Amino acid sequence: MWFKNIQAYRLPKNWGMTAAALADLLQPQAFSACSSLEQQSQGWAPPRPDGGLVHAVNKQLLLCLATEKKLLPMSVINQVTKERAAELEEQQGFPPGRKQTKELKEQVTDELLPRAFSITSSTRVWIDPVNGWLVVDSGSAGKAEEVLKLLVKAIPKFPLENWRTAMSPVAAMTDWLVSDEAPAGFTVDQDTELRSTAESKATVRYVRHTLEADDVRRHVEAGKQCTRLALTWCDKVSFVLTENLSIKRVAPLDVLKENTDITGKDDTELFDGDFLLMTGELAKLLNGLTDALGGVIADDVETSGQERMDLAPADAEDPLYDQAVTVVRAHQRASVSLIQRHLRIGYNRAARLLEMMEKLSVVKRARDGTFTVQQREPATA
Repeated sequence: MWFKNIQAYRLPKNWGMTAAALADLLQPQAFSACSSLEQQSQGWAPPRPDGGLVHAVNKQLLLCLATEKKLLPMSVINQVTKERAAELEEQQGFPPGRKQTKELKEQVTDELLPRAFSITSSTRVWIDPVNGWLVVDSGSAGKAEEVLKLLVKAIPKFPLENWRTAMSPVAAMTDWLVSDEAPAGFTVDQDTELRSTAESKATVRYVRHTLEADDVRRHVEAGKQCTRLALTWCDKVSFVLTENLSIKRVAPLDVLKENTDITGKDDTELFDGDFLLMTGELAKLLNGLTDALGGVIADDVETSGQERMDLAPADAEDPLYDQAVTVVRAHQRASVSLIQRHLRIGYNRAARLLEMMEKLSVVKRARDGTFTVQQREPATA
């Protein structure tokens, strides 16, 4: 039942679409098997056998896009076409031209299609109207876009937005590794990928390998940034976060499996129970990850990260500044996540505090974007 991958998008919270209304809108796109002359058929199918097009449990909605494809390799078509072209050349005394060959190829395709094998696949979609999430279970952004095109076509004025955060995943993941400190609720696991920003795109991968902060810092100083990072959410769900906010290799951990009582339940109750457990934990994970990345930015907001930090008055003195300096000096390192964690504040405020420290020479920014704590200058008479 659990989604293995997450391509997430934003919806308005408490979106008013009901399961019945959504099912009516999807009905014209309901799945039907390929005819003898069709190579592919795509449409909405019941997520559960003998169910409706929309499965609803406690305001959580589950959809399923079914796709049937005929397996007819182009090499087979070309081979048969070549044989037919040779026969035609023998009959008419000259080889067929381009137009004639094209018509011959189309004829061969139509003849072979009824005998081709077909394969059916499905892509599940979870809609959380309460928390404002739409999630496609796909490791490919392109495949997720196919699903969204059908939804946008079916739902008038579909209020869907991309999931965009104030801090880029690359900058955040690099910061977490360099500071050796993950955001609240998350722990860093033993898989990561660091890629150079230079033209060479040199890449270092750690697989089931302990991540030493000093090693990571050396790679970052050499111009590499973190593009994939394995994380665990609240010791319940493990996953891999990528540079484009795709989430892969999602897996519930034993603590969730142990808490699931399967005795005395039929298939429907088990399905609904698994679905509720999954949606509850993944909604918390997505909300927590959004907070760790500085919050959501609407699609119509085009301001840069620096402009967003400058929304506060430049001369406003933050009452937490002295505490932030104390934290930085005590740990002898500086990062947004370090300040966030110890002062329990949001990303934007922590970034402003760090910027203020840079202006006052408490910290110094290196070329790789990391900060070093400056030594106190001796007092002058």
